[in-house]
Amino acid sequence: MSLALVQSRALLGLQAPAVTVEVHLANGLPSFTLVGLAEVEVKEARERVRSALQNAGLEFPHNKRITVNLAPADLPKDSGRFDLPIALGILAASGQIDGSRLAGYEFAGELSLSGELRPVRGALATSLALQSQQIAVQLVLPPGSAEEAALVPDAQVVRARHLLDVVRAFLPPGSPPPDADDDGFTRLQPTPMVAELQGPDMADVKGQAVAKRALEIAAAGGHSALMAGPPGSGKSMLALRFAGLLPAMTVQEALESAAISSLAGRFSPERWGLRPTGQPHHTASAVALVGGGSPPRPGEISLAHHGVLFLDELPEFTRAALEALREPLETGHITISRAAQRAEFPARFQMIAAMNPCPCGFLGSTQRACRCTPDQVSRYQGKLSGPLLDRIDLHVEVPAVPSEQLLKTPPGESSAAIRERVMQARARALARQGKTNQALQGQEIDEHLHLDDAAAKFLNTAGARLGWSARSTHRALKVARTIADLAGSQTTAVGHVAEAVQYRRVLRSQT
Repeated sequence: MSLALVQSRALLGLQAPAVTVEVHLANGLPSFTLVGLAEVEVKEARERVRSALQNAGLEFPHNKRITVNLAPADLPKDSGRFDLPIALGILAASGQIDGSRLAGYEFAGELSLSGELRPVRGALATSLALQSQQIAVQLVLPPGSAEEAALVPDAQVVRARHLLDVVRAFLPPGSPPPDADDDGFTRLQPTPMVAELQGPDMADVKGQAVAKRALEIAAAGGHSALMAGPPGSGKSMLALRFAGLLPAMTVQEALESAAISSLAGRFSPERWGLRPTGQPHHTASAVALVGGGSPPRPGEISLAHHGVLFLDELPEFTRAALEALREPLETGHITISRAAQRAEFPARFQMIAAMNPCPCGFLGSTQRACRCTPDQVSRYQGKLSGPLLDRIDLHVEVPAVPSEQLLKTPPGESSAAIRERVMQARARALARQGKTNQALQGQEIDEHLHLDDAAAKFLNTAGARLGWSARSTHRALKVARTIADLAGSQTTAVGHVAEAVQYRRVLRSQT
């Protein structure tokens, strides 16, 4: 009778709780039992491990009762990440490798039937969780996953290509080495990648000076924006170029964003360090937007963390999906609670939304007449609730550009030039308060606004006439502070407040 322990990690949100793979071999009727609240894909590891051991030329204990326990028993486990630790546990329990040498290592990897190791999702999230918990272990991962995990500074990552490569590293003293690749068990050095800002340029958009100015303000202060205008006016072009106005990501921001992508199985090395732009279709459900499932998975708002969430045709989204965005827009995170599990995901995204002013799209247009009735316009605009519109900082109208202006107007200002001003404004805000203006809360607004008396009087008059809520007033103040930062002003003056007020417009109604 023998017992072996191998360390691994499960994934629960962005957390990576420790899992101990316990393997017990005993005499009796031959069997292979796997326990520990394992999902179907984990239970199928029995057949993958059995075939991988045999095809790799290793001994599988057919005549033993094999019991594998994934502890703790009340933690759900999913995916094929436990294949490698289960195989190593069987080998250690049967004496084919030295189990005492496994201390200080943690393993994750899916096994093919031939013994090759396949990538697993969440490698970067696991490595980042180990770093945040200051746990010094060597993480053994398959190719692809190992390179992901090595992006975390000071990470100790080992890349293993085949089961035999791992076995050779933990053989008992005096054992003949198996036939394995000399480069199959390699310690990787942390290699943070440097991303170059790239993407479509704002110079492609002709005209639309007001919309460009609004997006510059949104980028400088971290604000959300809603663009309304007829079809073909350039709303989507503007939104897809918005990420190019944002400053380069810090290493920590890049790691957090990449960890969520890794958790969802969407990480791409080519996108490392680039701010994500999510574009869910308007048929997306509330779960697709905010996350959910069992085990909980991140939604589009978390995948856009430190990036942009572009919602085109905003009124066409379901009411439940739109209302689910209210809390994340305010708090910057989403908590998914289910009967058996609770997971929290970051969701500090900038929402850029676009919509038509009416069902036909031409309300207020000077080029085509609107054919919608007042009731149709009211129902269409009524799909957006007041509380949701209250949480969107900038409301901007994007009119159609006349064809002669479209053909004769030279290219506009480049994204790089606008981004330079945005970076300077953000630097002023960070030096003053340590966060973007959008993130100011409570007394911080009064402390850092520096609102002069004339501007305060103007804002009170505008808020009373427009019937603003307290939230609308605070958001207008934060936008005004961003406008002042762009102008390099220490105080928030009347001109800054007046410009902010025009971006709290009410949707056009038909009279």
